[in-house]
Amino acid sequence: MGIEVAVRGLTKSYGTRNIWQDITLTLPAGEVSVMLGPSGTGKTVFLKSLIGLVEPEQGSVLVDGVDMVRSRERDVYEARKTFGLMFQDGALFGSMNLFDNIAFPLREHTRKKESEIRRVVMERLEMVGLIGDEGKLPGEISGGMRKRAGLARALVLDPQIILCDEPDSGLDPVRTAFTSQLLIDLNAQIDATMLIVTHNLDIAATVPDNMGMLFRRRLVTFGPREVLLTSEEPVVAQFLSGSRSGPIGMSEEKDAAALAREAEAPAPGPLNAVPRKLVPQLEPTPGLPERQAVRRRRERVRGLLDDLPPAARHAVEADLAQDRAPLPRRTSTARRDAADPQAPTLAAGRAHPVGAEAEPKERS
Repeated sequence: MGIEVAVRGLTKSYGTRNIWQDITLTLPAGEVSVMLGPSGTGKTVFLKSLIGLVEPEQGSVLVDGVDMVRSRERDVYEARKTFGLMFQDGALFGSMNLFDNIAFPLREHTRKKESEIRRVVMERLEMVGLIGDEGKLPGEISGGMRKRAGLARALVLDPQIILCDEPDSGLDPVRTAFTSQLLIDLNAQIDATMLIVTHNLDIAATVPDNMGMLFRRRLVTFGPREVLLTSEEPVVAQFLSGSRSGPIGMSEEKDAAALAREAEAPAPGPLNAVPRKLVPQLEPTPGLPERQAVRRRRERVRGLLDDLPPAARHAVEADLAQDRAPLPRRTSTARRDAADPQAPTLAAGRAHPVGAEAEPKERS
C-alpha cells in the first residue's frame, strides 16, 4: 500500500516573491489526489517540494517518518526512493531508446542483472501500452507516448508515492481520457499514493478521491473530491465554470477595481454556475482488481460527514447510499464508526496490465 504524506505549514519564496505559504494537507495512503490552480500558482514547485528537489523556508513534509525538508540528506535520499515522478514533458533522454530510458533508474540505483531489468521494463511498458515501441527514440514517437514512457520510468522502482506533473498537457481530449483511465488502472494495480497536478477539469472531475486548489499564495481547500466540486468559494466556482467573472484574471488575480466593476455588472446565467451533479468517478478497466482505496476512503469520509459543508455532505451521502451501506453520523464523543461488515469484498487475484486502448469506465 502507498505511504501517507503529511504536509504542515509549508512556505516557499524566491527572493521577495512569495510562491505560497502555510500549506497544510495530508495525502491519504493509497488514494489519488489532484491539485488544481491557475497558471503561476506554484503547483509544480509544490510537487518538487514534496520530493525534496526544492527546499521551502518553513514547514515540513513527513514521509514514513522522514522530514523531506529538514532531515539529513542521506535520509532524504533514501526516502526519495519511495517516490516516482512523472515530469510534465516526460524528461526522456533523447539519445536513448524507450527501453534504455525506462531501464535507467534500475541501472543507476539497483544491482539487478540485465535479465531482471528487462523483465521489469517490459512489465512497465505493458502497463502503459507501449509494448513494441521499446526500440524507438523519444523523437520518433508522439507526445502522448512520451508521457506514457515517462510514467513507465516513474514506476520501475516500485514507488509507493507517484507524483504526476500535468499528465494531460499537450494532449487532445481523447488521449486525455485514455490517460485518466490509465491513472485509475495503475492505482488499482499497485495501490500507490498518487498526487496529480493539472489544469484539466475532466481529469479533476473523474479521477481523484481528493482535490485541492492553490490560489493567491494559499491553499483554498483540500479534502474529499465532493468538497471542491460543490464549493461556492468564488475562485473555485470561477475555475470550475471557466468564467471570466471572478477573482482569477489573466495575470492570476484581478485588481480591486476590476472586481468592483464585476460586482456592479455580474456576468449573466451559467457562467457563474457551479455544477451540482457530480460526474461519476472512473472505475478500473474490467479484469483489473477493484481499487482498495475506494473502501478505505469510504470509511474515512464517513467519519468526516458532520464536518463537511452541506452540499458536499449530501453528495457523499448519495454516493455512499449506492453501496446500500448504513450512514452513521459521528458525534463529538463517539469513536469513528467501525468498518462496515456489509462492504463489498475487494476482488482477489493478480492485477493484469492494461494498455492505452482500454475504454474509460465510470462508476454507476
